[in-house]
Amino acid sequence: MTDDAVNEQAWTVYGRHHLKRGTVLPEPERLGWAPGGTGPGAEVLGEPAGKRVLDIGSGTGRYPAFLARVHGALADAVEVSASQHQRAVGRYSSTPGLRLVQADAVDYLCGRDGPLYDAVYSVHGLGFTGPHELLPVLAPSIRVGGQLVFSVLHTNSAGLGPSGEVVARDETLPLAGGGELTVRMWALSPGLWEDLLADAGFVVEDVTLLPAPEPDNAYVCQLISARRQDRPAPTEPREQVPCGRPGQSRTSRSSHPGRLRGKHP
Repeated sequence: MTDDAVNEQAWTVYGRHHLKRGTVLPEPERLGWAPGGTGPGAEVLGEPAGKRVLDIGSGTGRYPAFLARVHGALADAVEVSASQHQRAVGRYSSTPGLRLVQADAVDYLCGRDGPLYDAVYSVHGLGFTGPHELLPVLAPSIRVGGQLVFSVLHTNSAGLGPSGEVVARDETLPLAGGGELTVRMWALSPGLWEDLLADAGFVVEDVTLLPAPEPDNAYVCQLISARRQDRPAPTEPREQVPCGRPGQSRTSRSSHPGRLRGKHP
């Protein structure tokens, strides 16, 4: 099973679990880039009012609905899990300015021909897709000078830090009430993310490490802010692949999976 299939299956099981439990998450008062609400909020996106934004891995839709409702953004929300999408539609389908889409992010970006986005963001969603697949198709969907802002895993709760190679690893997704699921994540070093983003046509403006608020929790995430360049990205000779999924990514299984803490959107 590919990493993408593992993640889609896990998040679909996760969503079904919460549909069965009748879980209702509180409405967010801000964008929560890190567990416990540490770090900045929507201000990292500038002034969202009237902007066309895309949320990758939008889960239950709380954050794009918040941007549309409170900040007046025109928000598209893409989620691959059918059950998570069902949760979002059940709660936010009538929210003005919000469009909920069930799709794989790479397939969605390859297939769309609409206006360019002013900003694309992801709250812990971007790390579930291989960057070699996602970043090259993401850049052409953002206007020149537009933003890409996302939070990704840096150090898991077991203390395992980021990788210097573009490989996925096992992480543990806990289920409310007991049980857990295994997901595949790209937890990469800040320098590696910066190189990958530069190769895809972005320039990184800021990387902030956001630790969990609990002193006994080793979890740390990265908040990365980048901007689409106004010049062609530097290129190196490499195999060219068509837009879409070129095949299974190179993977690596970790012997130290941690637990993904916090409320998952």
